Amino acid sequence: MEWRDQGMVLSVRRHGETSAIVEVFTPQHGRHAGVVRGGAGRRMAPVLQPGTQLDLTWRARLEDHIGTFTVEPLRGRAAGLMGDRLALAGLGAVTALLLFVLPEREAHPALYARSEALLDLLGRSDVWPLAYLQWELAVLEEMGFGLDLASCAVLGAAANDLSYVSPRTGRAVSRGGAGDWADRLLPLPACMLGHGPAPDSEVMQGLGTTGHFLRARLAPALGNRPLPEARDRFVETFRKTLRE
Repeated sequence: MEWRDQGMVLSVRRHGETSAIVEVFTPQHGRHAGVVRGGAGRRMAPVLQPGTQLDLTWRARLEDHIGTFTVEPLRGRAAGLMGDRLALAGLGAVTALLLFVLPEREAHPALYARSEALLDLLGRSDVWPLAYLQWELAVLEEMGFGLDLASCAVLGAAANDLSYVSPRTGRAVSRGGAGDWADRLLPLPACMLGHGPAPDSEVMQGLGTTGHFLRARLAPALGNRPLPEARDRFVETFRKTLRE
């Protein structure tokens, strides 16, 4: 068995004396693991970092074996982010969430494209937080838990003041439709609808809303595992930047 693809490194763990087991996300083969001979050595270890883009060849005797990767680096990301706390935390959140949500060996080419584009924006603090929020919305959509933000669940398409999301249904609710229930609903900042300049405070509100659905809807479907701590670390790092 053999295939060739490109992919981004999600995780690396030592295997034996000098090898490493590397998990990658590829457009054609999804989340896939393989052994890299010499992957723990001085030459390869600096290359095999989360977020690194690789050209990959996977080989195994049988399809269900873990197999081995032959890798060629295409683009590194982590090394250029040293000293940028927010970017490093964001990289950790993306790779950890992909490991959390993706089934093994199942292609998700649209999510792969969104993820690659997001990682290419790392370090761009002017656009990255909003791009990350939009990516979390895309993750929910790809996994079958997308939010319905097209119209008000109470008043219908005529409503033009969408301001909330129902925590139960994931549908948008207008200010007029919320009425006395407003304090029980989640915020729907304009940036989640693609409107306005998207200040960081709005993005922070949006992350609270997407975080609810990651925890309350997606995580239970994946065996009720807790969300990766890396996601919480990124949100907290971003929160601190609002106070600095």
